[in-house]
Amino acid sequence: MLRPFPLIVAVAVLPSLASCGNAPTPGPPPLSDEALAAVTADAGAPKDQLAREIDDLFTIEGLGETRAVVLMADGKIAAERYGEGYNADTRFVSWSMAKTITAVLIGMLVADGKLTLDDPAPEPMWQRPGDPRAEITLRHLLQMRAGLRHTEAGDPPYESSEVRMLFLDGRDDMARWATEQPLESEPGERFEYSSNTTVILADIAARALTGSSDPDARRRAVGGYLAERLFDPLGMSSMVPEYDASGTLIGGSLMHATARDWAKFGEFMRRKGRAPGGEQLVPSRWIEAMTKPSPTAQQYGFQTWLNRPLGKEGSEWGHPLFPDRAPHSLFSLIGHMGQYVLVSPEQRLTLVRLGHSTSEQRPPMLQQAADVLALYPAR
Repeated sequence: MLRPFPLIVAVAVLPSLASCGNAPTPGPPPLSDEALAAVTADAGAPKDQLAREIDDLFTIEGLGETRAVVLMADGKIAAERYGEGYNADTRFVSWSMAKTITAVLIGMLVADGKLTLDDPAPEPMWQRPGDPRAEITLRHLLQMRAGLRHTEAGDPPYESSEVRMLFLDGRDDMARWATEQPLESEPGERFEYSSNTTVILADIAARALTGSSDPDARRRAVGGYLAERLFDPLGMSSMVPEYDASGTLIGGSLMHATARDWAKFGEFMRRKGRAPGGEQLVPSRWIEAMTKPSPTAQQYGFQTWLNRPLGKEGSEWGHPLFPDRAPHSLFSLIGHMGQYVLVSPEQRLTLVRLGHSTSEQRPPMLQQAADVLALYPAR
């Protein structure tokens, strides 16, 4: 007997309907040769997963432009990749990553007996009778709690202390401009991030190394000291620091180096001040002090950002890192527009990410960087 036509049609389409309901979810696109080539054979993490997470830093929309990534795991390069127009020989500007190098410079001078951490900072302008700035110590400056009237960000921008010092009325003698500013709070009372403060530290370093006010003498003294005591032992041959017209190192914002050399500095910090060959370039206790929270800012040490939860004082800008996603021992050099050297001692990692990300793009970009780090367990 012939079956009714509608029943035949219904039976015929059942397999198609079933397959629609169980259609597999499309997977991620295949990794490019460039993405796979970025990861070394012994990266210490699954190669495809690591290649995918690093590729996402370069390709996901909304993260900004990633120009360089170098990942060090257990002291070896685990991954390295560059954006179009950049390569292993490109020097990248530090912006505020330079601050951490300036703190190491100060630590070496303290170890040499040329400076003292908790004595009044040796700034002649502050030593006049009755000047309340005489209470500012080197520790206050290193922890960004000197109390000086330094406003890092202004609206309009030319009202900020940083812009005025770097580009306007302070540009020829940046340290003098920064030290001339009055107090707005008691020294040690509160945290206020300030590039001007780091230039004061650079000026103190120059005077500790040479009593000369000659700009060339100051540049030679600081440049030679950094090269001999830090850059050369670490093999950071690309490093180019900038100086102002008075010969002061622009230690808060203007040093240039390749991504690999920024990674070498991160590894030096991870090894608590040791060179690859084992030479102790700065006392390990100084690196420990640099990565210890300030009394007024749990997320900041000596010119170094920390992955610690914010204290009761909080932060008007939110947290600069991701304490919910990585060990609290992680610390970082951070520079304007998305320059990062992330150092995680517990994971034996240093991750360098250099590029250009707006304030809106940096949080999701950092979450992607956290995804890279998450492939490695803490030890």
